[in-house]
Amino acid sequence: MEVLNDNSCSWVNDLSPRNNIVTLSSDTDCEWLIVGAGYTGLSAARKLSQIYPNQKILLVDAQLAGEGASSRNSGYLVDTTLNDGFTSNKELYNYKKKADIYKLGIDVIKKFIKEYQVDCDWNECGKYFASSKQEDKKILENFSGTLSKLGFEHNLLSNKELKKRLGTNFYNIALHTKGGILLHPGKLVRAMIDTLPENVNLYENSSLLNWKKKNSTVICKFKNGSIKTKKIIFATNGFLKSLGIKSNYNFPITLTASMTRSLSDEEFASIGEPKEWGVLPVRPMGATIRMTKDRRILIRNTAEVFNPYQMSKSELTKRSLKQKIGIKKRFPELPYDIIQSSWSGIVSRTRNSSQIFEKIDENIFVAGCYNGSGIGVGTLFGEQIAIKASNENSKEIETIEARNKPTWLPPDPILSLAVRARLIYERFRAKSEI
Repeated sequence: MEVLNDNSCSWVNDLSPRNNIVTLSSDTDCEWLIVGAGYTGLSAARKLSQIYPNQKILLVDAQLAGEGASSRNSGYLVDTTLNDGFTSNKELYNYKKKADIYKLGIDVIKKFIKEYQVDCDWNECGKYFASSKQEDKKILENFSGTLSKLGFEHNLLSNKELKKRLGTNFYNIALHTKGGILLHPGKLVRAMIDTLPENVNLYENSSLLNWKKKNSTVICKFKNGSIKTKKIIFATNGFLKSLGIKSNYNFPITLTASMTRSLSDEEFASIGEPKEWGVLPVRPMGATIRMTKDRRILIRNTAEVFNPYQMSKSELTKRSLKQKIGIKKRFPELPYDIIQSSWSGIVSRTRNSSQIFEKIDENIFVAGCYNGSGIGVGTLFGEQIAIKASNENSKEIETIEARNKPTWLPPDPILSLAVRARLIYERFRAKSEI
């Protein structure tokens, strides 16, 4: 598994380049190996170092730590999600189990930020589920009923109020939830890297080629060396399938996003000088839009089955054109050529939108597949899989394991064909929202 670094993501480019990057270049061994240095892997490493301060812990990533999906997402720390299909009383119970996990994810991020005094542009402004289609009011009214039953504070808004809050006439109906948080994902994950404990050794740009278990040892072959470990935690999220982990329970989806430069004073005034906000679509394939703290507009309006390792510049340019159109539809007063950078990233999905969290063998553990909610849930699952791998338990683990488990998926090419067909269908249904 070899993933290339690139400089196309605005969140990453906001940060100062890191020094002292270490690549695995020889054979070694350890008590603990964590594969994947995003939110999950970094969190697992931090927790293991607390439990085992005198043991050797290795954390390895195929690219630069934190520069994969962890810093390429839209920066939503969610308390609730739509598009889960929960309507009956039984399904309401399942939704509550998922929402309980989201709450624990928010709590673990808050704890980290407080402990290490992290500046990640944290904003408890909530989020909007919004649509330009008036007929989607029924979807939001049903969702409002679900949220009311579970005690989530929220309110429905119409076009006039949305224009004031968002600076665009595009949306006709929205539901605002007050528990969601917006943040800078690159700053948050960089803080997790910078605060890694001394007994955690980080190896970057080190691709895992294959792995096998021999007796009570797991042997991992990398591009320029190998690691023998007593216990291993796989935290590669969108790349679990490519490593043969829970292959029939998860699949990767490639998303692309763009971000504008900061709006000038004149441009910002032309849209009403709105406060920072974030919009999620009512329909699954609609656009995710953010107005950031520093007046930039982020848009994500493509999702597809694509080679997860690399998207060429020409392919990325094609998708960026769709994002220019999406911004222009919402903000016709802004210049057309306002996008500063575009990037792709990988999200891991399951059939029933559940997460993977389990012991595969006596010394093999995995956490991942967050279905687009990886900031909080990924950090939570990393911490808790480290506890589980240490043969300990917690109330958080009990909450996690009460969730519905991921359901089985057919093998390729059936799976890829089915996912492509579903994406085409959802894209057609949401074509006005892209």
